Amino acid sequence: MSDGEAERTRAEQELSVLYKISQRMALQHDVSSLLNDVMDILDTEIGVKRAAFALRRPNSDVFVVEAARGLSREEQERGQYGLGEGITGRVAQSGEPALVPDISEDPNFLNRTRARQAEKTAFLCIPVIHQRIVIGTMSIDQPSAPFEELEHDLNFLKIVGDILAEGVSRIREEIEERESLMAENRQLRQQLGDRYHPSNMVGNCSSMRQLYEQIAQVADSTATVLVRGESGTGKELVARAIHYSSSRRNNAFVCVNCAALPENLIESELFGHEKGSFTGAAQQRQGRFELANGGTLFLDEIGDIALSVQVRLLRALQERTIERVGGNETIPVNVRIVTATSRDLEKDIREGTFRVDLYYRLNVFPIHLPPLRNRRSDIILLADAFIQKYNEAYGKQIRRISTAAINMMMAYHWPGNVRELENCIERSVLTSQDEVIHGYSLPPSLQTADQTNTALIPREGASLKQMLDSYEREIIIDALKKHRGNAAAAARDLQTTARVMNYAVQRLHIFPNNYKG
Repeated sequence: MSDGEAERTRAEQELSVLYKISQRMALQHDVSSLLNDVMDILDTEIGVKRAAFALRRPNSDVFVVEAARGLSREEQERGQYGLGEGITGRVAQSGEPALVPDISEDPNFLNRTRARQAEKTAFLCIPVIHQRIVIGTMSIDQPSAPFEELEHDLNFLKIVGDILAEGVSRIREEIEERESLMAENRQLRQQLGDRYHPSNMVGNCSSMRQLYEQIAQVADSTATVLVRGESGTGKELVARAIHYSSSRRNNAFVCVNCAALPENLIESELFGHEKGSFTGAAQQRQGRFELANGGTLFLDEIGDIALSVQVRLLRALQERTIERVGGNETIPVNVRIVTATSRDLEKDIREGTFRVDLYYRLNVFPIHLPPLRNRRSDIILLADAFIQKYNEAYGKQIRRISTAAINMMMAYHWPGNVRELENCIERSVLTSQDEVIHGYSLPPSLQTADQTNTALIPREGASLKQMLDSYEREIIIDALKKHRGNAAAAARDLQTTARVMNYAVQRLHIFPNNYKG
């Protein structure tokens, strides 16, 4: 190739780089994503040996590597510079670019990332300036070359830096504007009722927002509430939210599981008993109604209560008075009643196992809790909340959920609802060996044919090859997701070659384009 053809090819490459960067700037609304896209473009179009963008932290003189290529995660985290520290710090301080033909001969080069060994490499660093303020620096490593070629690369890098200065500043201004609008919206939502969002509940789907409104409507009244929903949906949480959103919040919240108590003890538990009223009653005992006086009494699984007790409970609800078992004294009680059941009470009424008059006395303000399968948009929110809870409980540092695990959780039907999800997350946090919840960390009941590659297996279980392929597929997908579909970058991250990566991608039917952006 002649010198003229080489120059034309180089100019075309540089023009392509500038065009693609301008495209990404129009699409991206996140500084980190934009800078990582630029690193990918420089990597794929020009093939830079190393590249890094150090961004100035807000209201400080510290510059931190925000995006890089050719650096491991640990090396990138070490890349922090104050004004005047090393070549990067001097560029940030002076606002002037720097060109080092050979870093091995320059004592000012700190090699803070420790990514470079004793090698003959040129280092080019330019300031990224917006409104006369250095907001970052951009540097690349190039193979040692004649000074004129390096100077040409430095000038091209300046152009890239000028474009990025506008892009980074625009995105930061957009973020500040969004945060300001979000603050205004939060204030507005509080005025409109979002202040009633119970702190002990998680969920943003429409059915949960309606639930929060119902809690706000009934909390400060004395109306009896009947919470209905499948087992594990969080009925006790609703009862607690009602109590702690009411004026009774500073008084007792007493919970009774009616299904857990035998028929001969439930009356004593609810209403108390006098000394000697039955065998074993060695002393007088207050019941749950008295203990909850001034507060809230939560009767869980009210549908399992015996008919004989239903009569006394109905009288207590109507008269707001009780009598202890074996006693004659009428005791007034000021108790807010919240009940819950997972049973079909209408069916129980037809079968004669539940009193219709008690049903209408309890059903003053009904609240229906949706099952988890009907609020799938909340699954990841709940999972994140449980991860935080069990990170603190078990001293773990789980930071994210893998794509495969998310797919499994979203595909599962969750018969045990939120309680089952919490148990799954607790198990996964305990068994995870790194900072990620992987698909294979989830219980077998969540495993799917697509994720385990067992759809076409005629026998129970999977072969060793199939299990290894499944594990390899998940690792590669995580790497592609991390590098936004860039197979070459994913290969470097996994310490393999692009050829091996491309072969694995084809063999495992992985589509890198699905993970771009």
